[in-house]
Amino acid sequence: MSQSALSRELALAIGLAAKALPDTQPKQLVQTLMTVLGYPLTLQKIQTLSIAQYAEAISKTSGSQILSPDCRESLDILQRSFANQSLTHEQPEPIIVNEQSEKNAIRVAVASQQGSLIDDHFSTCRYFYIYQVSPHIIQLSAKRKAETRQMMKAEQKQVFRADLINDCQVLYSLSIGGQAAAKVIKQGVHPIKFSQATRTDLILEQLQYVLQTSPPPWLAKAMGFGSSFSNNRNLQESAR
Repeated sequence: MSQSALSRELALAIGLAAKALPDTQPKQLVQTLMTVLGYPLTLQKIQTLSIAQYAEAISKTSGSQILSPDCRESLDILQRSFANQSLTHEQPEPIIVNEQSEKNAIRVAVASQQGSLIDDHFSTCRYFYIYQVSPHIIQLSAKRKAETRQMMKAEQKQVFRADLINDCQVLYSLSIGGQAAAKVIKQGVHPIKFSQATRTDLILEQLQYVLQTSPPPWLAKAMGFGSSFSNNRNLQESAR
């Protein structure tokens, strides 16, 4: 990855991380990171930053005590954003899981700027982050580039993007238009949009809980269960 590309990713990651902190501007956070890690800021330095170092540095820079949950969320956003840079941008990598988990897993496409947040639009996002979710695992399996150098009309772009995630069962995005949603559904993908940026890990954990309890019939089918799975699970819960 070139230094210019790294600098752009760094700016985006710091911007998102700063939003998780009260009364903190991205410029302030840059100064804080520079104070702790020195120049230049690198992936390796940021990944070794502990929550204690981060919280102490932010408190000194801001002149006030920052709550631990805010610091943890901010650091998580920053470190996860950079961890995602090492993923392939084109074709998904093979998913290595045990046979039982793979059989009961689904794929989820997330329109995201960095992967840690559902914060981008289906028709304009640069990447789709592909997660595998089963009742027992959640793992990121690929980062797919949604842009192409080829000039396309709006409808062609929608078809291209729908094809790009046609091995998924669910799509999470900040927004998706009616025509685009129809093309996604045609590929067998269920689109779900959010009214505001939302943490990816929290939503995937909620989805995992649904898989563990009583997934709707279409989702149970996608996981490889019979159509009677939900009814059987409900009867089991009632009998307890």
